[in-house]
Amino acid sequence: MAMNREQKRALQKAGQLAEDGTPIRGERRDPAQRLRQERTSPGQFVREVRSELRKVGWPTRKETARLSLIVFVAIVIMTAFIFAIDLGFTKVVDFLYPSPSSLSIAISAVLPFL
Repeated sequence: MAMNREQKRALQKAGQLAEDGTPIRGERRDPAQRLRQERTSPGQFVREVRSELRKVGWPTRKETARLSLIVFVAIVIMTAFIFAIDLGFTKVVDFLYPSPSSLSIAISAVLPFL
């Protein structure tokens, strides 16, 4: 396998290459065997999750309210922006391809009977 110096040094540092540049074979395990060894009980899983959640830096109530307000305002602004673009495109398409209004359709439907 052709490797440059940088790759060889990185692999040697990781312990995957010997000093002479030959690869070191690691212990290979059957994937099913590895899975059985690495599994934990549901109780252990819940304990680990709770332990990790204690390490999280949770925002204060004030920060949560402020950030929620920012998100709400951003949503309102984006909604108004998309509405304006949609309305503009509708006006342009209606101008380019005029369609008879519902009133003119109703009048043309009644005129033959007058």
